[in-house]
Amino acid sequence: MRRIEILAFENAQLLDITGPLQVFTSANEAALAAGLPRPYDAITIATSPQTGTTSGLSLATSPLPDDDVDIDTLLVAGGQGVNKACEDAAFVDWIRRRSAKARRTASVCSGAFLLAEAGLLEGKRAVTHWHRCGEFSKRFPNVKLEPDPIFVQDGDIWTSAGVTAGIDLTLALVEADLGRKLALAVARALVVFLKRPGGQAQFSTMLTLQEGGERFDRLHGWIMDNLRADLSLPELADRANMSARSFSRHYRQATGRTPARAVEDIRVEAVRRLLEQGLSVRQASIRCGFGSEETLRRSFLKAFGTTPQAFRDHFG
Repeated sequence: MRRIEILAFENAQLLDITGPLQVFTSANEAALAAGLPRPYDAITIATSPQTGTTSGLSLATSPLPDDDVDIDTLLVAGGQGVNKACEDAAFVDWIRRRSAKARRTASVCSGAFLLAEAGLLEGKRAVTHWHRCGEFSKRFPNVKLEPDPIFVQDGDIWTSAGVTAGIDLTLALVEADLGRKLALAVARALVVFLKRPGGQAQFSTMLTLQEGGERFDRLHGWIMDNLRADLSLPELADRANMSARSFSRHYRQATGRTPARAVEDIRVEAVRRLLEQGLSVRQASIRCGFGSEETLRRSFLKAFGTTPQAFRDHFG
């Protein structure tokens, strides 16, 4: 079995720990159901036998193992206590030594701060929670921080974005170990809506549009249900019971983008989901209301830095 050590500390984020732990546990269950041996021995470790989390729930944790104990994967959680953990020189040094023993090292959310403090991310690509990207870049300028991806792999180092992205990262670890079929079985067991590829952005279009408040939520829902309809400015303004000029002004104030840009972004994101499900570029283009495949290609390239066909070939 592969020994997985999930490293916690005082005031760690609970889901950074339990999310990956459940993925590995479900992978064991899926493997046994398939007649395979149990692949993982996952434990939670910390410097204290009882470790508090930001949710107020304390976890019973195993002690930090000695350097000579075999390990496959070291996974470091994040959370509000990460800055204080970074100040503990002995703790950081243990991470450095343990990582050298492990086949691979990973972090969830702001756990990347601990990896960087240990010097494990020097010159490497990495990601952390979007809210702390500015702080991270200032503290660790030699790390190639990428603010958008859900997770990043650079050699034997894996880092993920905030909180639930740790589940995506752990599913990717399972897929690397046991294959796509078993990883998808785990995702289904956990009722994960989609096993997202790591290159996707931390934000969905609908999530960022909601940051402007509730005023246009119903309109956004209608757009999602009617991607093939006339989504021109006059039609959307009529749906919002406003004049075109007033709607355009208020919408931009609320969402930070024009109505036309929002429609394009929503349609492109919908196309991406359909391509991941295996639909052809033409089918996705028609379903999402793009007038032509060329129009889709330009919009998709602008949003994701790749063509729809290349994306489908890689992730579909």
